[in-house]
Amino acid sequence: MKIKAVLENLYDEMVEVRRHLHMNPELSFEEVETPKFIAEYHRNLGHEVREQVGGRGVVAILNGAKPGKTVGLRADFDALPIQEQNDVDYKSKVDGVMHACGHDGHTATLLGVAKALNSIKDELEGRVVFIHQHAEEMQPGGAIAMIEDGCLEGVDVIYGTHLWATEKLGEILYKEGPLTAAADRFELVIQGKGGHGAQPHLTKDSIVIASQVVVNLQQLVSRRVDPLDQAVVSIGSFDATNAFNVIADKVVLKGTVRTFKKEVQQMIKEELERIIKGTCLAADADYTLNYVDGYPATINHAKETLQLANVATQVEEATTIREYKEQMGGEDFSYYLEHVPGTFFFTGAMVEDEANAYPHHHPKFNFDERAMLIAAKTLALVTLDFLEGNKTSTREEIAQGNS
Repeated sequence: MKIKAVLENLYDEMVEVRRHLHMNPELSFEEVETPKFIAEYHRNLGHEVREQVGGRGVVAILNGAKPGKTVGLRADFDALPIQEQNDVDYKSKVDGVMHACGHDGHTATLLGVAKALNSIKDELEGRVVFIHQHAEEMQPGGAIAMIEDGCLEGVDVIYGTHLWATEKLGEILYKEGPLTAAADRFELVIQGKGGHGAQPHLTKDSIVIASQVVVNLQQLVSRRVDPLDQAVVSIGSFDATNAFNVIADKVVLKGTVRTFKKEVQQMIKEELERIIKGTCLAADADYTLNYVDGYPATINHAKETLQLANVATQVEEATTIREYKEQMGGEDFSYYLEHVPGTFFFTGAMVEDEANAYPHHHPKFNFDERAMLIAAKTLALVTLDFLEGNKTSTREEIAQGNS
């Protein structure tokens, strides 16, 4: 197919774009030069461009020569507050900031898809809306604000991918239904009564009370959640800085809750506070709990997911197309799927030397750049498939094509 050859010729440019973005990362809600770069790239292609969508997002529109439906394609472009430790010639130039999750690759991939589809616009039926999203890494995220600002107006279906460096190059990983979890966070302040370390009987030891809370919270998943449902409750921060001979007046705990079902999420919220309240009541201590709902679970639509899996069999470099398992990480692509049908998938991107394959959000994170070509071909092909009539196959046909 012509589009695949076009993308192959654009691969070197995608790598160049990715490395430029990698060297010049910008944090969530602080993106300035990255959206300018994206907007200029689309303007050079002759696309309609809208900047500052929902804050710092960019939306570009490619109008085909023929009337038809509208496909939305999304890529995020923010970086993380991590000091890069990779020894590469495209290492981050910004102290304490790096693309440690692959968003530079997502953006380069989508720009490559935009240029490739633009080259066949005279044959294109319908429109393609390129949604370049800021601030995926930090709640409340950029997706919800971009949606409120109209990025999905007229969009009939939406697709997105995440370069997944913990799975091998050549794998396309799809899943109907829940893919990533709702990602909530909370901050808990345990207020006791401080004092001298030699006179504990005159205090209300907030460290001991907070420790009991941490232990008691472990019952939430093991004894409150149905074993057939998935959930995580984790304490990530326990702050009680003091001198060695002082009993802490207060402790600040920070944690996260991950769920797929709203009823499980609600139950955990209620039980979490009940356990905290009971523990503090027994110790005659006070507490303040601030619980923040995060991104909802990413729930892929069935028809669009099967369509994606079918189309992926046409990508020669995709050696394995398989149904994936749920991931407890959060992803604000979930908001788009609450408004229009679509699917989000993972593209295997592990580096060749598996001994040096580091996970996402690690200071030595990197990915095999060839994954961008696989992702680009998949996104371009699924776009054309939808615009040309959506020839979705059955599960059995997909399995046969992948055998």
